[in-house]
Amino acid sequence: MTQRGAAARWTAQDVGDLGGRVAVITGASSGLGLETARVLAAHGATVVLAGRDPGKIGAAAGQLRSSLPAASVDTAEIDLASLESVRTAAAGLTARFPRLDLLINNAGVMMTPYSLTKDGYELQFGTNHLGHFALTGLLMKSLLAVPGSRVVTVSSNGHRFGRMNFADLQSTRHYQKSAAYGKSKLANLMFTYELQRRLSAAGAKTLALAAHPGTARTELTRHLSGMSQGAMSSRWGALNSWWVQDAAMGALPTLRAATDPVAIGGTYYGPDGLFQLVGYPVVVTSSTRSHNVQAQRRLWVESEQLTGITYPV
Repeated sequence: MTQRGAAARWTAQDVGDLGGRVAVITGASSGLGLETARVLAAHGATVVLAGRDPGKIGAAAGQLRSSLPAASVDTAEIDLASLESVRTAAAGLTARFPRLDLLINNAGVMMTPYSLTKDGYELQFGTNHLGHFALTGLLMKSLLAVPGSRVVTVSSNGHRFGRMNFADLQSTRHYQKSAAYGKSKLANLMFTYELQRRLSAAGAKTLALAAHPGTARTELTRHLSGMSQGAMSSRWGALNSWWVQDAAMGALPTLRAATDPVAIGGTYYGPDGLFQLVGYPVVVTSSTRSHNVQAQRRLWVESEQLTGITYPV
């Protein structure tokens, strides 16, 4: 994408009044999720910080309440690597919020050593895709109750390296951590595009969108090598600012997908800089593989079977 002029740059100041709206954000105890919650809360939304560690999400909620005394902040415990936990969390959220304006599927794991979810699925695919597929399906009725509601799923530039090998979705034959991560992020996009197609076919007013943060400094990088983490450090900002940005900038594509009144379902937002690494949020393109309709539909069917979750659209 080409750089846009400073006057055209979309920032957090462009988020409108969100009073009366409810937003659930997964992975909201730190990084992109917390920054997203901060901006939404500052503009009047009730934000629900969802995460697997009650202590961390409680501390994050306290931080928001301290910095934004008028903010409406709630929490929800959820472990996306456990379908039982997802079901329990979704039931609690539905009881508290029968009408839901925003679901931001932000949580994720990256480049982890080979391990399995509680249900026996490869951790990155199981957490980043299957957990969010299940959560979205279970909350869909609450989203459909609000015309104009949105599901925003956070993908990654890493999706470009992903391959959807349906003969080995769980990487049991061969595991390579970067390939598994790429597959999970490709699945996020394929899920978004297929969900939007189904919503449109049903005449639903809910939108499905995707976003990616470029290269952002967050806890997600904890499994990278020490050298890689050092190269991304803010201490080297004068040298790495062309390819690394902070979490506040990284959250902007998600925020635009969630709040821009002219956003269209099935749209993908990312940074406008070189190779979509840093910059201000604009509509960006995803890989050719992500637009394979046949693969999208097959992934959907596989995901229903693996999670036991079907959608009301």
